[in-house]
Amino acid sequence: MVERLKTEYDVAVEWKPFFLHPEMPPDGMVLSPTFRTRMAGTHERLKQMAHAAGMEMVFSERLPNSRRALEATEYARAQGKDLEFHRVVFRKFYGEGQDISQWEVLRAAAQEVGLDADAMQRDTESGKFTASFDAQIEEAYSLGIEGVPTYILNDKYAIVGAQPYEVFKRAIAQLESETD
Repeated sequence: MVERLKTEYDVAVEWKPFFLHPEMPPDGMVLSPTFRTRMAGTHERLKQMAHAAGMEMVFSERLPNSRRALEATEYARAQGKDLEFHRVVFRKFYGEGQDISQWEVLRAAAQEVGLDADAMQRDTESGKFTASFDAQIEEAYSLGIEGVPTYILNDKYAIVGAQPYEVFKRAIAQLESETD
């Protein structure tokens, strides 16, 4: 959807991390049957949206701790490949059900986009991106962000959650009408 917006409108997109579950144990957690049942309707809606966009979406019974993947994305940002890396990690998790807290998954994502997997792992494990990551998360909290995805348009409007393309079109039309 973001790529479609970029082709139809003069928009710039900057991906920023958000650590949705900071309380998550480092090894992730198994989702309870009750939680999976409660989320079944949402998951089905997301699968339909993904399918309409030509993507697969799977939901694992295990929720990984995403901090390692988010900090590894900061390495990719430093190399100018954050969007490409993020897309591959997103696909590996949502499209293939892989555990993005595992180095072998992140290393494969790095190699897929032409990054040095050894350097990414070394720099990420050294804590090189921890302060930057933490600062971005604090910034998100200060903006009132509580969920993902959250899209901020012109520092004025927020679109929260997986929304249909028409929601973005209406928001952009509203912004355009305000500048006329």
